[in-house]
Amino acid sequence: MPHFVGGKRWPGAGERTGFVYNPSTGAVAATVPLASARDVAEAVTSSERGFQEWSGWSPLRRARVLFRFRELAELQAAALAELIAAEHGKVVADALGEVRRGLEVVEFACGIPHLIKGEFSSGVSTGV
Repeated sequence: MPHFVGGKRWPGAGERTGFVYNPSTGAVAATVPLASARDVAEAVTSSERGFQEWSGWSPLRRARVLFRFRELAELQAAALAELIAAEHGKVVADALGEVRRGLEVVEFACGIPHLIKGEFSSGVSTGV
């Protein structure tokens, strides 16, 4: 279970690891690397670079990325629910409810509630 930095799986430089337990059984489900200070600094630097690019995009382009993310999450909803159930000791039906609520958050971030109400942002470029 490596770190995920800059859009890629990354092992990091830390030497320590920790166990991830299945809360339903108490069994060790995975081993996770614990980040070193250098790992955290690299993740922060990568995030700052990503933010610089993302913040330069138009709201329309950002919404398209979020819509695509929502589509992928919807396609994988059952698998995501299984992961949540295994990691948090929930039953799959409850975990699926959490996935659905997460999709609603993405819809809100895309501005869907405002579109339904007919609201808009004035003076915003729609250029891609």
